[in-house]
Amino acid sequence: MPIEWKEQDGVFHLYNQRVSYLIQIVHGKYLAHLYWGKRVHTIQPNSILSFKGRAFSPMTESKDPSFSLDTLPQEYPAFGNGDFRSPAYQIKTNDGTTITGFNYDSHEIFQGKPQLKGLPAAYVEEDHEAETLVITMVDSKLGIGLHLYYTIYRELDVIARSASFEHLGSNEVEIHKCMSMSVDFHHSDWDWLHLHGTWARERYIERKPLIHGKQSISSARGASSHQHNPFFALLSENATEEYGETYGVSLVYSGNFQASIEVDSFETTRLSIGINPFHFSWLLKPGETFQTPEALMVYSADGLGGMSRTFHRLLRTRLCRGMYRDKTRPILFNNWEATRFDFTENKLKDLAVIAANLGIELFVLDDGWFGHRNNAKSSLGDWVADRKKLPQGLNGLAEYIQSKGMKFGLWVEPEMVSPDSDLYRKHPDWCLHVPGRGRTLSRNQLVLDLSREDVCNWLIDTFTKVFNSASISYVKWDMNRNMTEAASAKLPPERQKETAHRYMLGIYRVLETLMKRFPKILFESCSGGGGRFDPGMLYYMPQTWTSDDTDAVERVKIQYGTSMVYPAITMGAHVSDVPNHQVGRITPLQMRCHVAMAANLGFEMNLARLNKKEKMIIKREIGFYRQIMDLVCFGDLYRLLDPFKGTDSAIMYAASDQTRAVVFYYKTLAMPNPPFLRLKLRGLNSLAKYQINNDERLYLGDELMKIGLTIPLVKSDFFSKVYLIQQMVD
Repeated sequence: MPIEWKEQDGVFHLYNQRVSYLIQIVHGKYLAHLYWGKRVHTIQPNSILSFKGRAFSPMTESKDPSFSLDTLPQEYPAFGNGDFRSPAYQIKTNDGTTITGFNYDSHEIFQGKPQLKGLPAAYVEEDHEAETLVITMVDSKLGIGLHLYYTIYRELDVIARSASFEHLGSNEVEIHKCMSMSVDFHHSDWDWLHLHGTWARERYIERKPLIHGKQSISSARGASSHQHNPFFALLSENATEEYGETYGVSLVYSGNFQASIEVDSFETTRLSIGINPFHFSWLLKPGETFQTPEALMVYSADGLGGMSRTFHRLLRTRLCRGMYRDKTRPILFNNWEATRFDFTENKLKDLAVIAANLGIELFVLDDGWFGHRNNAKSSLGDWVADRKKLPQGLNGLAEYIQSKGMKFGLWVEPEMVSPDSDLYRKHPDWCLHVPGRGRTLSRNQLVLDLSREDVCNWLIDTFTKVFNSASISYVKWDMNRNMTEAASAKLPPERQKETAHRYMLGIYRVLETLMKRFPKILFESCSGGGGRFDPGMLYYMPQTWTSDDTDAVERVKIQYGTSMVYPAITMGAHVSDVPNHQVGRITPLQMRCHVAMAANLGFEMNLARLNKKEKMIIKREIGFYRQIMDLVCFGDLYRLLDPFKGTDSAIMYAASDQTRAVVFYYKTLAMPNPPFLRLKLRGLNSLAKYQINNDERLYLGDELMKIGLTIPLVKSDFFSKVYLIQQMVD
């Protein structure tokens, strides 16, 4: 059984073959955290917790002077009853105070995993895949129940956590803070790692030692953001890609979040993640329940690589959904860089002919197809095809694309509205705004108020018509600005701080409805590139446009950082024109292809300008990608060389049965008179024989992993090489 209840000790033991998580009920009411880490088989709980009276730590239990909440490692701590560290929650009661007293009441253990109403979450396909513990705490004075959810998977080293507040009393309360999880570690000898950035430079890796006090990352932008991804990890000081303990936590949420770490004076570490409490509150009335988003917790004894591979398997197979979950994705062409807004139907058809001849499988029509959208200043909200550009509408173009053997895809930006649009002129109150105050523009647009049911219903109806208007196989769903004036004309004053979270509940409802109505459409999320690359969106759309930066050198870093949490099958990656329009760099077409081939391959360039040689290169690389795309999409990732630490970078995808693998090597800058580089591989069968790129020579897996693969010396910047490794059977 993955969850055991040892009543005599008051201990819950969640475990599988590799991981244990231990909770103890102390003094019959407090929930203490004992342990999270490598599987343990025998437990002496009284030897785990140590108590000692500390100066200025209040004595919580009168009969036990050594006991204080200020020093107790806890599961879901409060503030105000003796613990001076950051709380997991805070509730304002009808008397204006924020003092609560939740004590253990009961628990339930069952097979399977419950879904969260209105929120994305990891799932199981069969109940036997996981087991769930629900611990109920009660504040009898308030009449509120606190339900703490823990699900542990049998075959994945993952624990999913969330919390819900159920109001069974008579007076309404305000929730001001509600983390999805909190864990107290017994020491502070950790590094912490997170993914930071900005537009066109997302998910750069930063690792540094913990310091005393608080350190945190967050977003208050109304989206998970380009600046910080809703993920962070604690690592043992010696942890590497292959070795050492790693604890990763990712939030299944696409809005404002906060992830924080606090080290106290006794060297204990408190880790928490959840909705950002800044500018958040939720009015909870009698009979209502508030559910937090889900946190996914991964333990790895095999370093960062082990953590990432667990996240990849979980997100790919038990978070992403739909018919494309287990399928390789079509190789696409997007017309944006070729035409921008300036296109005609004939120009698109000319590009389609070239794309089809190159072996491209999906033609995507980007911005500019609707309303009077000749620039970025108008028409968002007016989702009707522009007959001046498309005389036969979307359906006429889609039929032509299909006649060339390709599928048809479409770009949309449903969550936004242009002030210069018929929709805005008809419904100026439908955007986020504060009456009587200015409305801040970004990219010449405003944000529709998806906390409103009527706006969500309009979106569902409008895009049901759009997606039914032609044979559409793919939709790129964009969001090109963050929230300002995050208030709603529909909410009363006491609920205005609920707007951002209600927006997320609204967009999730819209996506769930459209996904069910159009199960054959492959949805790709986008927010100016990777501004909403998070598990919450992947629950509805199984891939994300990784970044608006398509420069090959920068993309090596961006995709490497993204791989800390997200599998390659979730990353959209395009080959674009040079000089690159973000950095002005000129890189070889082959390297641009090799970088994009390490994820879901696409092209976003002016195909009409390609010469004969360039077309041959693209056709060749598309042909090769078809040989390896199953490895990229479904293989186990091994990061071999870190682009943040030098000019060489390498990653590897290996089949789970160790019969095949593909290695991508990139060099950004050449060195005079360089040393030889031997690239040590991973994930192979040490005793099996392998062939590389159809060369006649054979290599033992043991040789490739311990001695390595020799990289050729080249006198060239921006060099790349791909190695296909295949096991040979005697």
